[in-house]
Amino acid sequence: MITPLTHIIRTRIAPINKTLWSEFNILKQFLKTMAASTELPSLDLLISKTLSGSDLQEYNRIHYGRDDHHELDIKKSSQASAKENDFDVASYDFPTKKEETRSPRIVRVGVIQNSIATSTDRPLIEQRQAIFDKIQKLIEIASEEGVNVLCLQEAWSMPFAFCTREKQPWCEFAESAENGPSTQFLKELATKYGMVIISPILERDEVHGDTIWNTAVVINEAGKVIGKHRKNHIPRVGDFNESTYYFEGNTGHPVFDTKYGKIAINICYGRHHPLNWLMFGVNGAEIVFNPSATVAGLSEHLWAVEARNAAIANSYFTCAINRVGTETFPNEFTSGDGQPAHKAFGHFYGSSYVTAPNGARTPSLSRVKDGLLIAQIDLNLCRQTKDRWGFRMTQRLDLYADSLNKAVQHDFVPQVIQ
Repeated sequence: MITPLTHIIRTRIAPINKTLWSEFNILKQFLKTMAASTELPSLDLLISKTLSGSDLQEYNRIHYGRDDHHELDIKKSSQASAKENDFDVASYDFPTKKEETRSPRIVRVGVIQNSIATSTDRPLIEQRQAIFDKIQKLIEIASEEGVNVLCLQEAWSMPFAFCTREKQPWCEFAESAENGPSTQFLKELATKYGMVIISPILERDEVHGDTIWNTAVVINEAGKVIGKHRKNHIPRVGDFNESTYYFEGNTGHPVFDTKYGKIAINICYGRHHPLNWLMFGVNGAEIVFNPSATVAGLSEHLWAVEARNAAIANSYFTCAINRVGTETFPNEFTSGDGQPAHKAFGHFYGSSYVTAPNGARTPSLSRVKDGLLIAQIDLNLCRQTKDRWGFRMTQRLDLYADSLNKAVQHDFVPQVIQ
């Protein structure tokens, strides 16, 4: 058995030459940093470091919809924990005008983006437990920072193995939405911290023939599963050919009336479909979470647009969550696009953010690091925005319904005038 070089240096060189040992640690940290720097860490950070003064303020006004990010203080204990565990924590406020007839409805929402915690060739139970251990630390910080509603990323408790199109061992991650290991784990934390937690998982429906769904489970502050939503739109794009595992969901567009407001979940690929966003608004959603898993080079130029546009068009808050990191699998797979076989299909670029109904948004989390993003919001802004812009009042659902009813008929003739 070959003794690792780091062990030799630590046991033989370090006791003799502390200076050399120190330099070795510096080199190791540098190499680690260089490895991480192959991806741009953050577009928002790049802008803030490049611009300053009135130029930065004007950029913020145009791009973010407000010249001040309204950053909230993070507790020193939270900062220390984040540094120790190598993840980011950011918190922002969305100040809203006070009303005379309604009290403020202040809610703190949190979203978590994370990489997997161990290699994909390890036993499945070990992989899942390693993610649990990581997520628990992030949720503890969310609690310390007063988060009321927390959403995790798509398929958070497993690698995003759907790209491989292998049924085994990945289907073994599928679990009961009501009492599977992920749900049991989060029930305890939801109860402990009085927090509503949204848990997007790979669901195993044991009642209906062990079918599999891409599902978001909603757990209330008392640790009760109050419902679930199954992904409406399933991609068939290169490595994202997820219909190998599950088909389109059958739960409609449910809105969950929680202690902290009416919430909904538009899972991943559904963000590309404006009518999917629309229907959650029609059903009364005040906050719509978009737990996702998407890679650089495919959809990143769309990422900052879609959830933000949905917030504007539907007068609700949106929370866009994307996983982070590059996941490598034991066996090669192909994309059906003529490209060489590969074991990893790209970098999940994180960049989670929150948008208000008026279109103002937070900066994004990192493109390369785990993170917790917190937004303090006043749900009264939803109605204030509707009153100001009138998008809901002027949208003509009756006209759309009539036109769409005609469009789905087999003898449909497009309304084209020549």
